[in-house]
Amino acid sequence: MKKLLAPLVTALTLFIGGCSSPDAPQGRGVYMLLDTSGTYTQELDKARQIIAYLLTQLDSGDAFAIARIDTGSFSEKDIVAKVVFDDRPSAANQQKRAFLEQVGAFLKTVKSSPYTDITGGLLQAQEFLHEHQLAEMTILVFSDMKEDLPEGYNRDLALTFDNAKVLAVNVTKLRTDNVDPQEYLDRLAQWQQRVETGGGEWEVINDLDRMSQLLK
Repeated sequence: MKKLLAPLVTALTLFIGGCSSPDAPQGRGVYMLLDTSGTYTQELDKARQIIAYLLTQLDSGDAFAIARIDTGSFSEKDIVAKVVFDDRPSAANQQKRAFLEQVGAFLKTVKSSPYTDITGGLLQAQEFLHEHQLAEMTILVFSDMKEDLPEGYNRDLALTFDNAKVLAVNVTKLRTDNVDPQEYLDRLAQWQQRVETGGGEWEVINDLDRMSQLLK
């Protein structure tokens, strides 16, 4: 009898060990930051295309949030829309339509901000994604990646990404970048260092024909 039970016990042990814990992170999370400073608001129609594509890729149990980068972005008030998709496909599809309408309404009325608090937006993204305990986390930064803070704002602090992917998307070149391209390269290198030092993955995607790479 013991010889017969041994294989059964071993199989059950392997099965239980292979099952994920109920408390284990589940689903994917995407947090997209939209730069609303200066003339970059002229780029936001491209952001709508990206958002529509991402909605087709996200499934039940996944989380999606859109937030703006403005003068002071470390605030829940800057979250334009957020959702965790329902387990029922029909309900999830309704959520996606409502989400896109909400974002569209924002893009029609958005006003340009005088400053660009990218770090504050990344901190808010961290809070949202960690709060939802997601297995995969992606932060998209739709911006020229030029941070410009009001006097007195402190953003000289470490960022912690815990293996999250940070994608800089549609990083347009500034007028000064055309004069000195090294400024553009240095700006991206500095952000890459901050992200990777904080345990995250960094990538720049400027070709919107590569949208399939956003959630690879």
